Amino acid sequence: MQLMFFVLNDTNLLDDLFASFYRAGIGGATCVESMGMGRALSALDVSSIPIFASLRHHLNGSRPYNRTIFAVLADDQVDTAIAAIEDVVGDLSKPGAGLLVTVPVGRVVGLPKRTE
Repeated sequence: MQLMFFVLNDTNLLDDLFASFYRAGIGGATCVESMGMGRALSALDVSSIPIFASLRHHLNGSRPYNRTIFAVLADDQVDTAIAAIEDVVGDLSKPGAGLLVTVPVGRVVGLPKRTE
């Protein structure tokens, strides 16, 4: 089992992403509103630190929030989920598309058993 985290930068694509998961046989995912560190720091008064002043300038006009989607997947579902995400957001290696991470799961309690 894997726990997949995906940070979706374009929140307008959330419904399309969940529909893509459904079509791909991904039966469940959870979404939470999130904000990256860069956005949070750009809101602080850190203008005396040049890198943060530059960051604030770079982030002006960008989306303040994103969505973090997480799902517990069988190992054989990970590539399917990534393909479903890329069908909606495009190539994840391109800047701004989002960030995806998976981590191994040792134990899951409360998840319905898969029926084959």
